[in-house]
Amino acid sequence: MSRAANFDRIARPYRALEYLTLGKKLEQTRFHFLPQLASARNALVLGDGDGRFLAKLLAENRTIEATAVDGSATMLALLRRRCSAFTRRLKTIQTDALVFKPEPGVSYDLVVSHFFLDCFTAEELDRLLQNLLPALKDGTQWLISDFQIPQSKLHLPALVLVRSLYLAFRLLTGLRVTKLPDYAACLLRAGFECKDRKMFFSGILSTELWELKHC
Repeated sequence: MSRAANFDRIARPYRALEYLTLGKKLEQTRFHFLPQLASARNALVLGDGDGRFLAKLLAENRTIEATAVDGSATMLALLRRRCSAFTRRLKTIQTDALVFKPEPGVSYDLVVSHFFLDCFTAEELDRLLQNLLPALKDGTQWLISDFQIPQSKLHLPALVLVRSLYLAFRLLTGLRVTKLPDYAACLLRAGFECKDRKMFFSGILSTELWELKHC
């Protein structure tokens, strides 16, 4: 991106805006694979917004520790408040995900990015992956939720919806990206394989569980 988007302005009304736009469909998508994360012990959560997913992950997996990375100070403040019961297992870092690099010796067995990868170009996602790979082991899971453009009769409505969302986020946050990146190709190049996928909202929303097979 030519400059980092600023999500501070929409942080507090974000949940209400989400519910007004798509009801609880995004939450349903985020939470679908939670039961399959029970064995994870150290999670890196990228751009979780106000922390609804992370609070649920920490509540259901009582041994996991998590690092939340977000560029928005307001989003992180909301996340910390929502996860206040789990502060001993939570670390927050305010920085652009594209410049974040795990500390030497730190390793993660779970990465989470819900409705986040669509804020980057494919080239930026390749850079993000290269920064993270040294801290990821074989078998690391990556949970991703995002919008999709289905090849069906809903192709045009989905395209209009996604373009409208990009326009709104550009006006509200300065986001410069205008189309969904091919994050699957980036993950495949980095050595990940898609292990499971679930579609919602007639294929416009998807959640996927990827696994790293080699670094």
